[in-house]
Amino acid sequence: MKLQNLLLFVFFIFVIHSCKEKEETTTELNEIKKDEEHKEGVQPFAEHIFSRFTNVRDFTMNTEQNEAYFSLQSPARELSVIMKIEKKNDVWQEPQISSFSGRYTDLEPFLSPDNLKLYFVSNRPISADSTNIKDMDIWYVERETKMAKWSEPKNIGAPINTIADEFYPAVASNKNLYYTTIKKELESADDIFMSKWENNRYSEPKLLGEGVNTKGAEFNAFIAPDESYIIFGGWQRTDGIGAGDLYISRNINGEWATAENLGEKINSKQTDFCPFVNNNILYFTSRRSSVELKEGGFSSAEELFSEINKYDNGTSRIYQIDFNTFLNQ
Repeated sequence: MKLQNLLLFVFFIFVIHSCKEKEETTTELNEIKKDEEHKEGVQPFAEHIFSRFTNVRDFTMNTEQNEAYFSLQSPARELSVIMKIEKKNDVWQEPQISSFSGRYTDLEPFLSPDNLKLYFVSNRPISADSTNIKDMDIWYVERETKMAKWSEPKNIGAPINTIADEFYPAVASNKNLYYTTIKKELESADDIFMSKWENNRYSEPKLLGEGVNTKGAEFNAFIAPDESYIIFGGWQRTDGIGAGDLYISRNINGEWATAENLGEKINSKQTDFCPFVNNNILYFTSRRSSVELKEGGFSSAEELFSEINKYDNGTSRIYQIDFNTFLNQ
């Protein structure tokens, strides 16, 4: 009888512990979900993940919003790896190294609108039997279905890749490719080019018009799937708010209209770059900071650490904002 009572007591304790553990897990998940709800204005994205890193950028997401990729870099950028995160039970899970990354300098992933190709930039050798790294080229991996594994990386080749560096690929639904490079003969900084997909190959790239490009630096473009607009980074423009701002140019009858600064609702006094739009949500990278010396100073190290380690503390992290109102302007 004593043994039976002991077993009942142990079972009772186990049930209580399991219920408590489940309650704590549910509470934690609910807190994460609450943090990820789209609020008014610019908000951190997946704060429980990105708050742990000081240098993340280049966010891209599939149309189902349950698979995403980003570049994770060391603080001084000696390392740059493309990471993957998946959403399960409405919560983004722990980042994993993408199947095609981790050995070379990889960055700037971009998922095609059909989610079957992922473009990125890398200095990896062109030849599989070589160990000699190259300049930065545009590469891609592909898959037959959204659930299939990625292929081995493939260099996109000429006329896109040259002896110069090519950066930040973005692809429309018709496969037209937009990217950033510098051509010395233009006597300007970074410019955005476009190459049309014609007869199952890419045509000679063309410089986008003056509505987008200037003698200054334009970079990190996102092209709308239907090519109705382009969002890009502009460096220290006369109408700029910070060091680098996000701009939008609309395609009007085949011509790119003069780009407009997205304004203080999005841009900060620091650098804002790497835009990506999915389901009317704009995701972008920012080095914004709201760290400040509080009136009266800090009375404890804990209070100081809390201020220094807040999400928007000048490090490179991912943010989001409802972009629907901007698109309908």
